[in-house]
Amino acid sequence: MAIRTSAAKEIDGLIADLGSDRALARETAIARLTVIGSRAVDRLVSLIDQPDRGVASRVAALRALEGLGDSRALEPALRAAGDADADVAAAGVAVIRTFVRGRHGVAAVDGLAAIGLNQAASETIRLDAIEALCDLDAATVQPLWQALARDPNPRVRARALNSKPGRSRPSSPVSMSFVEQLAAIADQGLPDDPELLCRLLTTHGATVSPSRLHRIVERVRDKEGAEAPARRAWWIRARGCTHVALAKQSSLLGVYDLREALESASGPLPVEFLAALALAGDASCLEAIATAHGRATDRWWREHLADAFHAIVARKRLTRRHAVLKKIQRRSPELVRTT
Repeated sequence: MAIRTSAAKEIDGLIADLGSDRALARETAIARLTVIGSRAVDRLVSLIDQPDRGVASRVAALRALEGLGDSRALEPALRAAGDADADVAAAGVAVIRTFVRGRHGVAAVDGLAAIGLNQAASETIRLDAIEALCDLDAATVQPLWQALARDPNPRVRARALNSKPGRSRPSSPVSMSFVEQLAAIADQGLPDDPELLCRLLTTHGATVSPSRLHRIVERVRDKEGAEAPARRAWWIRARGCTHVALAKQSSLLGVYDLREALESASGPLPVEFLAALALAGDASCLEAIATAHGRATDRWWREHLADAFHAIVARKRLTRRHAVLKKIQRRSPELVRTT
């Protein structure tokens, strides 16, 4: 596919941002690359095959490929899953997982099974690969569980034994497509696992209607209040992932919740909230960002709030003559001064 010069320049800039030392720049670039779609795949694949590009950059590229679901990512992801760096390998497994149910399922399942059986691989990566296969039908994976049940690693052995037919496991709508699962979550209720929800939103969130995504935001927000602090953090991240999925569709349905989250936050929010603001926030968000910036004591949070503020100003092409910037300048001159 030929890429227009303007699009190529945008992709070049986003690829460069994947290696940024700023989490917001990386998250925003990942989201934008998944919106650009297939035109970005070759550049992302090229990046992950270059170890000298750095771990953060390669992991971010794999996360973008995870969200794209393009078949060209499968072979590079299989290579990445064998990388010496654990973060790169885990990101590779996450990409392979997206192909388990599609027309490339045989290659994906074979690759994950090989990782699970590889006693030389790290325990964490093996468990990740095994987990990715757990919801397949019993006939497909029973030989794998039988082999792993004799594995010398006790955690791998225990995981396989718990997955064998006849063991009680949380039910999973295995007959549903990923998009159908998200629709069911919006219409019927949340899963027990916020990490599962984050994965579904990363890979297929942008294909679900904004109204359903907004319903998920509301469901997750209600869920957060009923959870213990450790679990609540995961649900807050799931809400941020839902906002990113909305932002990829340029939907403003989540803007009110984003502003409210900033106003009520007693500390840093997951970077997904800021990525959603950078992608879809409007002038009405700037005061909430400035207020949060003014009361923040965490350096990371202050810097990333400023990044989100400047991203909105640049995207909306606001000048210091704009009424909201004039108002903010009186209270937070340092934010407007650097715009």
